[in-house]
Amino acid sequence: MTTLFISDLHLDAERPDTTELFGAFLRNQARRAEALYILGDLFETWVGDDDDSRVGAWVAAHLRELADSGVPVHFIRGNRDFLLGSAYARHAGFRILPDPAVILLYGTPVLLLHGDLLCSDDTAYQAFRAQTRDPAWQSAFLAQPLAARQAFAAQARAASQARQSELKDGGMGNFETITDVTPATVEATFARYGIDTMIHGHTHRPAVHRLQVGGRECHRIVLGDWYEQGSVLRVDAESMKLESLL
Repeated sequence: MTTLFISDLHLDAERPDTTELFGAFLRNQARRAEALYILGDLFETWVGDDDDSRVGAWVAAHLRELADSGVPVHFIRGNRDFLLGSAYARHAGFRILPDPAVILLYGTPVLLLHGDLLCSDDTAYQAFRAQTRDPAWQSAFLAQPLAARQAFAAQARAASQARQSELKDGGMGNFETITDVTPATVEATFARYGIDTMIHGHTHRPAVHRLQVGGRECHRIVLGDWYEQGSVLRVDAESMKLESLL
């Protein structure tokens, strides 16, 4: 049996091909899996469990079908869908894990996280993250009408794209450094949890990194996005294999 890990699908009505690819993945490969883990940014935006998008309803129905077939589904919130809550999780049949979370994978403890916490050099984003994860901020935001929340999400999305363009104007080296993980934070995270294997998404840079931390050989597996990669990590008792569906 195989355990599957995916992240950064960024499902949205404007990208139906990705939704179709996800549907095929759930009907075929995921049905044969021991478990499925989705490590954040399943959706391009999520402004509350009262979201009335067709994509959200479609995903819930198909994930529920997978869960009902006997495949456990686990989810970690990402920076785009951090407001996804327990009501939607119940409807879709998956379990929300904390970020980070330690699981036992074929006898080995593994740290799972979305990955944005590792990008500590991006101080502007980390400040925004801290604000939007505050329970008081979330309560006030979710109390607003759905249309107002959707407008805020659109503005935040546009601001994010503008900031990325600004960073790129400062040189691709600067952009790559700020938007990727901070090595010292990665090492500190390995040391804090005392584990040798970490799996995350967020950066859209699929790779398997090997590094030494405190005399231990550690592995950091990064999942790619589903914009152009259809990235999937397959893990069984003997191996880990990072693949692309595209």
